[in-house]
Amino acid sequence: MGEEQVSRESDWEQQGRWEGCEQRIGYVFSDKSLLRAALTHASGAQHRLGSNERLEFLGDAILGAVVSELLFLKYPHALEGELTHIKSIVVSRQTCARLSHALGLEEFLILGKGLTTQGPTPESVLADVWESLVAAIYLDGGLEAARRFIQPHLEPEIEAAAEGESDANYKSLLQQLAQREHGVTPTYELLDEKGPDHCKYFQMAAQIGGARYPPAWGRTKKEAEQLAARNALQKLTGQSPPQNNS
Repeated sequence: MGEEQVSRESDWEQQGRWEGCEQRIGYVFSDKSLLRAALTHASGAQHRLGSNERLEFLGDAILGAVVSELLFLKYPHALEGELTHIKSIVVSRQTCARLSHALGLEEFLILGKGLTTQGPTPESVLADVWESLVAAIYLDGGLEAARRFIQPHLEPEIEAAAEGESDANYKSLLQQLAQREHGVTPTYELLDEKGPDHCKYFQMAAQIGGARYPPAWGRTKKEAEQLAARNALQKLTGQSPPQNNS
């Protein structure tokens, strides 16, 4: 009797988890097993086929297709290289992880004990669950349902990336860190530029005191400074390797 009660309580707890997640993401699943799979990290699965790894693979492709279509329609005069550049930022692991965190998806994840006791949920796990949810919604409700989930979250990211202000105001964040940790304000140096006048690219590097950080290319000096600031932040915090430095 006791075991049956524990099992029943566990079922109720799981039902609450699914409903809470559905409310958070704004989509109700017909097949709850797809939602469970999307939220299950390999460390919390009995077998890797029961984790979200396969869904992540599919979700990455769907996310790329939907964002590519949005960019194609939104920027009819942009060249292929410009569209590719924006897309690479919008569908990056950093963006996916940040969107998961903004929705508080770590609250619903099914993780192994090693991950639940080591502190904040790793960025890679948060990125995986975003892509997995995209795939789960696609399988449950079709492409239009997946598009309705993706579009409102990623349209602001597209606009920010197009303006060279993707992910965050990295220059402001770097300035706060530099003043807090070193008592100085970062400076930015133009290292190189290339391309014709109508299509120039600029390479900038952030410098704090005597330390220069990995440079970044941008379509404007403002964009290059933002990306150089991101590289410096990533180098200083050790969160992930520098981006766009070649």
